[in-house]
Amino acid sequence: MAEVSLNPGEEAQLQQTIEMFEVIVQSQPNDCQSLEILKEAYTKLGREEDVIKTSKRIAEAYTQMGQLSSAILEYETVLQRRPNDAEVQTALRKIEDKASNATSDSEAEPAALAQQSDMSKTRKKTRVATDEEMDDGRDMMRKIYVDGKLISAGDFDLCWHKEDLTASPADVSAPFIHTLNEKGLFAVDASLKLLSDRSRAAYLPLDRYDVDLDLMRGFPADVCRRWCVIPFDRMSKSILVATANPFNQQAAKELGEATSHRLVWYLATPAELMQVVRKAFR
Repeated sequence: MAEVSLNPGEEAQLQQTIEMFEVIVQSQPNDCQSLEILKEAYTKLGREEDVIKTSKRIAEAYTQMGQLSSAILEYETVLQRRPNDAEVQTALRKIEDKASNATSDSEAEPAALAQQSDMSKTRKKTRVATDEEMDDGRDMMRKIYVDGKLISAGDFDLCWHKEDLTASPADVSAPFIHTLNEKGLFAVDASLKLLSDRSRAAYLPLDRYDVDLDLMRGFPADVCRRWCVIPFDRMSKSILVATANPFNQQAAKELGEATSHRLVWYLATPAELMQVVRKAFR
């Protein structure tokens, strides 16, 4: 493996990324997005053994989720480095036996926003969406909280703030789950766990992460303020984004139009999100 030239700051950032995402995958071992980020960090640091181990973890996660073709591809990347890896050869034989008996292999993305994460591949001219076109996650949130009998329909309508796409926000908009918590209707920690379970987006403690403010400022301030989202780091061809609403397709669309990178989404505490947005766009 070729040596990677890193300055001390880059190396320290990668070490922090590894520590953070190892914690995430310990609680969510099938979070392939986080495992891919770990593998990328290990690759940049030239940690070959950890790259191999993480590739195997990714393949195992895909296998457990029934995404067999993805698992096969990941195992094959290991064999390119280590053709005689008996563990991988055995795993591949088992998977190929399963795949041969399967009529189809579902390849659904793990995060609720993943269908928008490759928006930049087919970038369209930016325009203001109509109310009918905009999907800010309201319907899904209402289904979770109201249909799930966690809060009343009246409380939902009271706490849900409809954004005006034609005006520049003067300040960052408070996320729905922050307002719920402030009004004593539903605790923010409980909301984060609930949304993580429903969206399969991992929670990231943003206060422990060194957010790349320069990267963030490369995105439109209005988008970050309006939807309270933070593009907080870049890993290879991916931009990592923190949100408190993993179902907001409009936010994903608007961020996607500002980058050619794939967007990878994580949940974060609303208070931390608002603090960082204000710090970045004073």
